[in-house]
Amino acid sequence: MKYNRILLKLSGESLMGEDGYGINYGAVSHFASEIASAVAEKVQVGVVIGGGNIFRGVSGASKGFDRRQGDYMGMLATIINAMAIQGVLEENGVKVKVLTSLEIEGMTEKIFFKNAVRYLEEGYVVIFGGGTGNPFFTTDSGAALRAVEIGADLLLKGTRVDGIYTADPEKDPTATKFASISYTEAYEKHLKIMDLTAFTLCKDNNMPLYVYNANIPGNLLRVLRGEPIGTFVSNI
Repeated sequence: MKYNRILLKLSGESLMGEDGYGINYGAVSHFASEIASAVAEKVQVGVVIGGGNIFRGVSGASKGFDRRQGDYMGMLATIINAMAIQGVLEENGVKVKVLTSLEIEGMTEKIFFKNAVRYLEEGYVVIFGGGTGNPFFTTDSGAALRAVEIGADLLLKGTRVDGIYTADPEKDPTATKFASISYTEAYEKHLKIMDLTAFTLCKDNNMPLYVYNANIPGNLLRVLRGEPIGTFVSNI
């Protein structure tokens, strides 16, 4: 494998499957299978999952909720999603630890990077819930933070498209795909890869990013083997 330790970022919406809301067991099973396949190849896997399938602070604020309160509600949604993935992984014999920025006694453990690294080295999948633990930060920022904290070789952003394009390929049929791009060029082109905080955190800490289609079975292993199926972003 080309990478030894990774941080996989998935959106909460990816867990909805075809349901349009909530958690679809089949969708969770798909991602659990992808993660398990990486673990079987001795890759250390950290995971950050969003909460948009249950509640998103920004959209809640647009409906009248206080943004700060809404963001904390969204953090709890990410913990629910983390526990869903944990449950299916454990059903398949994979060891899992759920670490959260908001500790829930008896259910999760408080995030501390040294413990996270130790668990990864012991063969556990480590799922980080609760985002950064602060309002006004996205789970993309949480993923960038955790990737840097655990010293990941690569941050992967699993999406429903196969990389980064000059425009939204679902809206613009003339959009062309980048095989690789630098953080500087991506910023200058105003490409919406992650929010600016997450983007800057990766750039400043020299954390490479790979954007790929996570919905296709086997794609995670293809990325880990170095197959060019998505877009690689780095400082080079």
